[in-house]
Amino acid sequence: MKFEKFEEIIAWQKAKELTLNIYAIFKDCRDYAFKDQIQRASVSIMNNIAEGYERKTNNEFKHFLFIAKGSSGELRSMSYLAKDLKYISEDAYQNIYRLSTEISKMLSGLIKTL
Repeated sequence: MKFEKFEEIIAWQKAKELTLNIYAIFKDCRDYAFKDQIQRASVSIMNNIAEGYERKTNNEFKHFLFIAKGSSGELRSMSYLAKDLKYISEDAYQNIYRLSTEISKMLSGLIKTL
């Protein structure tokens, strides 16, 4: 699997979509610490994919993909809390959960190919 640039990686594209969704969903959230943490977790997914790719070695790329995968788990964990705290609707929660799980599976597949 060869990419010319990180923007071609579907997991990065999905992570960007997820990040934009997170920013839109939480734009009016007044729990600023929570909002900051969930936004940082989503940004971490896409940025670690990009940073790992730019390192240009499979071992370093793999390392950063594992970090991105961890951030995906953090995002899912926070989305449970957001739902329970009534910060987000069930539909918003399901969307976050679906996308973050899909990204996590893509990252696992990419890790296995490296």
